[in-house]
Amino acid sequence: MHSPGRAAWMIAVAAAAAFLATFNETFLNVAFTPIMEDFNVDVNTVQWLTTGYLLVAAVFVPVSNVLYHRFPTRPLFVAVVAIMVVGSVVGALAPTFSVLLIARLLQAIGTGLLTPIGMNITLAVSPREKLGLNMGIMAAMTTLGPSLAIVLSGALLTVAPWTTLMWVFGGLTLIVLLAGAIALRNVAELGRQVLDILSFLLVAVGLVGILYGVSSAFSGTALYAGVSAVIGLLALWMFVIRQRRIEHPLIDLRPFSSAPFVFGVLMTMLGLLFVFAMNVTIPLFLQAAHGMAPLGASLALAPGILLTVVMGPVAGRLFDRHGGRWSIPLGFLIMAVFVTLVGVAAGYSSILLFALLYIPAVLATAFVIGPSQTFALSHLDRETSPHGVTVVSTSFQIAGCVGTSLAAGIYGALTTANLNAGNNEFDSLLTGFRGAVVLVVVTSLIGILLAFLAYRSAQSQRSTDTAQSPENTVESIMKSDVYALSSDQTVLEALQTFAERGISGAPIIDTDGSLAGFLSDGDVMRYLSAAHPSSTSIYSYAIGADEDLEQAMSDLAGLNVMKLATHDVLTIDVGSSIADAVAAVSDAHIKKVPVVRGENGQVVGIVSRSAINRLAIAGYLHTRGEAPQMADATAR
Repeated sequence: MHSPGRAAWMIAVAAAAAFLATFNETFLNVAFTPIMEDFNVDVNTVQWLTTGYLLVAAVFVPVSNVLYHRFPTRPLFVAVVAIMVVGSVVGALAPTFSVLLIARLLQAIGTGLLTPIGMNITLAVSPREKLGLNMGIMAAMTTLGPSLAIVLSGALLTVAPWTTLMWVFGGLTLIVLLAGAIALRNVAELGRQVLDILSFLLVAVGLVGILYGVSSAFSGTALYAGVSAVIGLLALWMFVIRQRRIEHPLIDLRPFSSAPFVFGVLMTMLGLLFVFAMNVTIPLFLQAAHGMAPLGASLALAPGILLTVVMGPVAGRLFDRHGGRWSIPLGFLIMAVFVTLVGVAAGYSSILLFALLYIPAVLATAFVIGPSQTFALSHLDRETSPHGVTVVSTSFQIAGCVGTSLAAGIYGALTTANLNAGNNEFDSLLTGFRGAVVLVVVTSLIGILLAFLAYRSAQSQRSTDTAQSPENTVESIMKSDVYALSSDQTVLEALQTFAERGISGAPIIDTDGSLAGFLSDGDVMRYLSAAHPSSTSIYSYAIGADEDLEQAMSDLAGLNVMKLATHDVLTIDVGSSIADAVAAVSDAHIKKVPVVRGENGQVVGIVSRSAINRLAIAGYLHTRGEAPQMADATAR
C-alpha cells in the first residue's frame, strides 16, 4: 500500500508519460513539408512517419502486459522511456529518411509499451473513490498530447529547423525518465510471464494488415488495401483461437466476456476517432482553403485543447459521483451538434467563429473518452484489469490510425473528385472537409446508441451479480426500515421525526412515491445560522436557553422541507457493490445515501457510513479469529 503523497507522485509520472506517448504521435505532422524537401521524398512516403508509428505502437501494446508482470515497475518504466530518448537522438541526427523512419519506429515501441504501463500504475495506486478522477486525468493527457503537439510544433517550426522537434522531445522524455526513476515503486504482482512469439507475430500481422488496409484504402490501391485487410482479419482470427488454447496467452480474452467492458472500449475509440480526425483535417483545410500559416491553423485548435485539459478531471469527478449514464451520451450529442455547426461555419470567412464553435465540440470529448474508459475498466476484476488495460491501450492506437486515415482519405478523395468535376478549389476543399465532418457526426450518433446499450448491459450484469452473490451488495448492509419524510411536511415536523427516531436525516418522498430530496439536521443548522444567527445553536434548548430560539422555531413550523432539502440527491442502486457504497459516501463526504431499486427510483433503504465501518471492523476481527460481539451491521 502506498501513501497518498507517494501515490499522487506516481500518478503524475504516469500521466506525464501518457502525455508524451500520445504527444509524439502527431508532433512531426506539421514538419512533413521541410522533411520532404530535406530528404527528397513525396507525401505518400513521408506519411509513414505517422502511419508506421501508429502501427508499431499498436503491435507492441499487447507485449506490455507480459513485461509489466515480469519486471519491477521502476526499471521497466525507465528502460521503456530510454528507448524513446534513443529514438529521439537518432532521429535528430538522421542522415537519410530511412534512418529517420527507424528512429520513429523506436519511439513507437516506447509509446506502445508506455501508455498501458502508465494506465496500470494508475489503476494499481488509485483509491477506489478517486479512480474516475485519476483516469480522467490520464484521458485528458492522452487527448491533450496529439492535439497540443500540432500547436507546439507549429510554433517551433517558425523559429527553428524540424530537427529541433526531435531534440525537444528527447529532452522532455529524459525529464520523465528521471522523474520515474525517483518517484516510482513496484506496483505489479510479478511472476514468470511467458511471451508467446507466435501470438506476437499473429497480432502484429493482424493489426498491421487491418490498419494498413484502412490507411491505403483512399490512395488508389483498393485491391492491395482489401487483400491487406483480409490477411489482417485472418491473422487476428488465428490469434484469438491460439489465445484460448495456450497456457500463457499474450492477451487474456476474459475481459471480452463483459459486455459493459466491450461497450466502454468502443465508446472510447469513437471519442478518440473524433479527436484524431479533426486534428488532421482542420489544419489541412484552414491552410489550403483559407491560406493560413501552419501555426495559425494550429492555434485555431488551441483554446478547445487547453480547456479540455481542465475538463478531463472534472468529468472524471462527475463520473465518480453520478456515473456516466447521461453525461456520456450528452457528450456525444454535443460533439455531433457543434461539429456540424463547424462544418457550416467552414464555408464562411470568419475563422474566429469557426474556432469558437469547435471549442464545445472538443470539450465534449472529455465527457466521453475518460468516463468511457473508466466505465470499461471498472467492470473488470483485479485479475483481468491489466488485460483490459492492454485492450484499451491498443484501441488508442487503432482509433488514432483509423481516425486519421479515414478523415484524411475522405477529405482528399472528395476534394479530388470535385476538382476533377470542374468545381473551384475552395468549394472542392469545403466539400472534402464537410465529408470528414459527416464521418465524425455519424460516429458520434453511433456513440449515443452505444452509451444507452452500455448502461443497459451494466444493469443486467449487476442484476446477475446480485442474484449470484447478494452478500457483496449494498442490499446486504442497508437499513431497509426507512424513516422517510413527505414533501408536504414542515421542517419543524421533520426535526420532531429526527428526535423521535434518533436519526440525523431522512429522504423526502413525493406524492407519487418517488425520491424528491434529502433533509439532514446539518441543512437545518445552516439555515438557522444564516436566517437566525442570534439563535446560535438549536442545542440551546438542551441547557434551557430557549428564548432566542422561539422565533426560529416558529419560522421552521411554517417552512416546507423542500425549501431546505438537497434536491440533487446522490443515490445508489440496491444491486451495487459495497465498494460502490464506500466510494459514494467517501467521495461526497456524506453520512448516508438513499438506496433505490431499478429505473423507477423507488427508495428501498439507506446505507450509512457507520454500517460500512461496522462491516469493515467485523471483517477485520473475523480474519484475526475474533468473533465480534456487536450489533448487526445493518442496524442504524
